[in-house]
Amino acid sequence: MPTSISKDTVRAFALDAGFSDIGFCRPTDVPQIAERLDQFVAEGRHGQMNWMAERMHWRGNPAALWPEAKSVIMLAELYTPEHDPMAVIGKPDRAAISVYAQNRDYHDVVKKRLKKVGRWLLDQEKGEEIKVFVDTAPVMEKPLAQAAGLGWQGKHTNVLSRNLGSWFFLGAIFTTVEFEPDGAEVSHCGSCRACLDACPTNAFPAPYQIDARRCISYLTIEHDGPVDPELRAKMGNRIYGCDDCLAACPWNKFAVESREIKYAARDDLLEPPLAELATLDDAAFRSRFSGSPIKRIGRNRFVRNVLYAIGNSGDVSLADAARGLTDDADPVVAEAARWAWDRLNNVDVL
Repeated sequence: MPTSISKDTVRAFALDAGFSDIGFCRPTDVPQIAERLDQFVAEGRHGQMNWMAERMHWRGNPAALWPEAKSVIMLAELYTPEHDPMAVIGKPDRAAISVYAQNRDYHDVVKKRLKKVGRWLLDQEKGEEIKVFVDTAPVMEKPLAQAAGLGWQGKHTNVLSRNLGSWFFLGAIFTTVEFEPDGAEVSHCGSCRACLDACPTNAFPAPYQIDARRCISYLTIEHDGPVDPELRAKMGNRIYGCDDCLAACPWNKFAVESREIKYAARDDLLEPPLAELATLDDAAFRSRFSGSPIKRIGRNRFVRNVLYAIGNSGDVSLADAARGLTDDADPVVAEAARWAWDRLNNVDVL
């Protein structure tokens, strides 16, 4: 039976709860994703992200994830930065951390807000059910966001909005409540290729396609072990994630600043000194990044990234920071330190 509550009422509550936009679709409104996902994985473009290859039936078919669901409510939450996210790239002795990771873990913040909207919906529609998802289940949020009219997947494969720009998180509420779909958004990228040209590692084989194995976000967060020297030399001072393709998008001229203080950059994560980060042991790493999404990659992978940035800095004053880690207990960190030391001392490395 169709819902007795209007979408406008749900929208008003969600916006009042802190979300920036909302759209409605059905779980069956993205039939194309199964084939695209199959091709992406078959070509190995997911790299070491084996979780993408697991439970592909669910990931490629939202209706199979929870067959009872009749609607998907997609919600956008802004984290638009107040500062220029590319300014730090010109400061090679400083670390560039992706805007979304410069404060609290968005998974916790968005999920709390989703649950608030979901509980309110259940109070209005007795006997119905919901499930909420924030990037931690086999749910393809980006195609669903486009199907719900929130925006479209740009040539960099991230979701863009004419009203919000590109700096926003996505959350999903699957529900047994039946809502009329809003209708899908279409691409408004036109002939623009700013995001493609901005990528330091040429991670886009073609518009609307990405090879994660060349993406700096993947390399700094998901990739375990040494990074290919040809790629690490292109990473610059990006130690956690990469914002280049998002920052290059012209649609950001319409972006609105985030209202959530928990996403505002912490002073110690805005442009932290590489030399300082290189000294972190496991306990110091855990303490510094408590409550941050950065914590999940662990000290060793984080310091590996810092050492790549030191090696790319061209700043010989950082050589001692690298030399001090050449005998690190973690062999990947030790190799990264030797690479950075050699690079700063003009040894023949990439």
